[in-house]
Amino acid sequence: MSEYKVLNHVDEYLKLGREYNCSDVHLATAYPPAWRRAGSLMPIWEDHPILKPEETESLVRSFLGKEEWDRLEERGDIDFAYEGTDGRYRASVVKQRLGYDMVFRVINTQTRTMEEIGLPIDHIVPLTRYQNGLILITGSVGSGKSTTLASIIDFINKDREDHILTLEDPIEYVFNSIKCHVNQREVHKHTESFARALRGALREDPDVIMVGEMRDLETIQLALTAAETGHLVLATLHTGNAPRTLDRVLDVFPIDQRDQIRIMVSESLRGILSQQLVPTIEGSRALALELLVNTPAVANCIREGKTYMLPGIMQTGKHVGMITMDESLKQLYIKGIITAQDLLYRCEDKNQMKIFLQS
Repeated sequence: MSEYKVLNHVDEYLKLGREYNCSDVHLATAYPPAWRRAGSLMPIWEDHPILKPEETESLVRSFLGKEEWDRLEERGDIDFAYEGTDGRYRASVVKQRLGYDMVFRVINTQTRTMEEIGLPIDHIVPLTRYQNGLILITGSVGSGKSTTLASIIDFINKDREDHILTLEDPIEYVFNSIKCHVNQREVHKHTESFARALRGALREDPDVIMVGEMRDLETIQLALTAAETGHLVLATLHTGNAPRTLDRVLDVFPIDQRDQIRIMVSESLRGILSQQLVPTIEGSRALALELLVNTPAVANCIREGKTYMLPGIMQTGKHVGMITMDESLKQLYIKGIITAQDLLYRCEDKNQMKIFLQS
């Protein structure tokens, strides 16, 4: 029988998570306390018993205020920024068949610079200096999109003298106004939805608008309109690469609007950053990054609906910083940072990659 006892407050688990440099802490019914380190989910203590329903309920009550508890009981799930004793977290609580589940994403209060993350500064800085247009940061959950977005906003905050408006669900990184005037609004706390906040944003005279996530037709439509009407819009999407991102943006619109939307996107898009965090041989994680820059050839592909041709154009666009995800993964492998197994698992064109590995 294990000697471990359930801690009284979630903050005690979160403090441990920060100390051991994990990205997420999981406290779930019928599962031992766990954390995600270097991309892998594992129990915090190997022989800790599973958490009982009454124990997870007690932990949920330990950190939820009355307003959040009422919303959880009414909706069955909540997602909000939690200020613990040791820092900020993106908290998600859901009711499920066995009881309550909690997941906390650790937010580093110190915004990392583009250099620290390893972004190609020479090619990203020019995108941030446009007065209007759309920059998309894409990737799966946990691929570091928020960190990348925060580093770009932090750079703009120091580089330009403008009004930055962020619309987030929830607010993760807190920005103090440096050279720019920065306003941050949280969905469900300061506004009811991204779409509602975007409609209001256009009346607040912003120069740069950050949209936490483009989830639906209305939000995508409003973001495109803002990008066309003199605002630089930065937004995230849960897509794996540039062609899929463009297909996703276009596919949400009714068929009869798609020709018009293709023209809008071809004119307003500045660039797409797609990213993955790949486990390294040394046990940490490395950033694999695809970059699409909107050149006349790219714009022409978007207008004609030929997104399948983009990988070929990206391979010939190295002089403006373009790189495909497969090429980025290949570079990490050649440098001895990731394994052949991870290279093959995460690449797009598996046949070509097998040929590369055999050569």
